Amino acid sequence: MKYSQKSMGEVNGAEITEYTFTNNNGMSFSSMNYGCIITKIIVPDKEGNKENVVLGFETVEEYRQNPGPYLGAIVGRVAGRIKAGQFELNGKEYRLNTNTPPNHLHGGKVGWSEVVFDSSIVEEEETIGIRYTYYSPDGEEGYPGNFDLTVDYLLTNDNEIVLTYKGKTDKETPVTVTNHTYFNLSGNNKRDITEHELIADVDRFLELDEGFIPTGKMVPTENTPFDFAEGKLLKAGIDNNFEQNIIVGNGYDHPLVFSAEGSHSALLRDKESGRELSLVTNQPAIILYTGNQLEDKYDFNGVTGRKYLGVCLETQGLPDAINHPEFTSVVLKPEDTYFAETKLKFRVTE
Repeated sequence: MKYSQKSMGEVNGAEITEYTFTNNNGMSFSSMNYGCIITKIIVPDKEGNKENVVLGFETVEEYRQNPGPYLGAIVGRVAGRIKAGQFELNGKEYRLNTNTPPNHLHGGKVGWSEVVFDSSIVEEEETIGIRYTYYSPDGEEGYPGNFDLTVDYLLTNDNEIVLTYKGKTDKETPVTVTNHTYFNLSGNNKRDITEHELIADVDRFLELDEGFIPTGKMVPTENTPFDFAEGKLLKAGIDNNFEQNIIVGNGYDHPLVFSAEGSHSALLRDKESGRELSLVTNQPAIILYTGNQLEDKYDFNGVTGRKYLGVCLETQGLPDAINHPEFTSVVLKPEDTYFAETKLKFRVTE
């Protein structure tokens, strides 16, 4: 296993470095200390062609000029939307930056997707990768408590990338962290993701209002375009008249809730390339986003952006949980440690 690194320039006087890690099978991934962004994942197809299976830009400047898609980045302190950018905790009302008026999204105007992390190489037996750390001060974007975050991206010889997030706070605070990578298993963005198939052990999804905020209602997936138990092409959520798909721009942008008695796992596959991505997590939900808002102003490694060019599988706590006591709590207490983990494993089938 090996790694290399290269300078990507500077952001506010801090050097930005892109790290590339390669396992003994030739699979590799690249990431940089700006936003913990995953810039590339290179895996073979069934013919042995090694290609990039995530959306990304070529330069740091492009990421800074186009923060909206959150390409490959860590998002937090709370991933997803918080209604009206406000919540009450221990009798005190907190107001957050409403960067998508009137709501708060993915940590605020300058969320963790746009900060520079400290970094160090992690080398263990059969594992290599990167550790990022960041100190988020009390009051950052309106959140209470000083928060210490550690993010690990580790590559194994089983063609698996293990994403781990750990954190400590000195004051009760909401926190749920995720990675916002857009996957496209066709390789080098040759096709869109409408023919990708998703199989997921989920039995409910969160109903959204027209502002993409959870209404609080969990809807059974059975007999809906959100039933992925036996597998479903992603175009099923695009080519229909189901109100919840229409409301988010014809597609998916919804929290899928794992079955209480089932495994927390999902499988994404592209039959034409033979690539499969299996996902296992300790988080209660996946936000499935089919790139409904991607625009042609973006250039992804030479391919013009368009709707449905990538799909996000954001493993996390439920959006706006801080305002829904019926949801699993995302409040972290000082005596506890935040821990979230997602394993991404790639393979090919004939």
